[in-house]
Amino acid sequence: MTLRVLVAKVGLDGHDRGVNVITRLLRDAGMEVIYTGLFQSPESVARSAVDEDVDVVGLSILSGAHMTLAPLVVSALREQGSTVPVVVGGIIPDSDVEGLYNAGVAATFGPGTSLEEIVSTLEHLTDSAQH
Repeated sequence: MTLRVLVAKVGLDGHDRGVNVITRLLRDAGMEVIYTGLFQSPESVARSAVDEDVDVVGLSILSGAHMTLAPLVVSALREQGSTVPVVVGGIIPDSDVEGLYNAGVAATFGPGTSLEEIVSTLEHLTDSAQH
């Protein structure tokens, strides 16, 4: 099964070099990647995830607003009846990771996370969700 991953930049974060690299790496790892582009709202990400019937949502947040934006995306997805896992990559202080998990985020990826770890985590999350 080919994983369908929606990757989004939420809020006013305009830094897109990392997310562009990740989308290519995920594609090269055999995943189907839908990139929504910059400046998305939590509601538009949720709507796109449902419309595209994705297996996982990946957020790239470098603005420091991860504690606000990631829970809003999770909430918007749940309001639309979706239980798709949400993962967050970016500059995330260790002290914020537990709060993100408590808000429904399934995994976090900080700087230097290997592609192998990201792919393995996404595969595990989607395998767990299907069983």
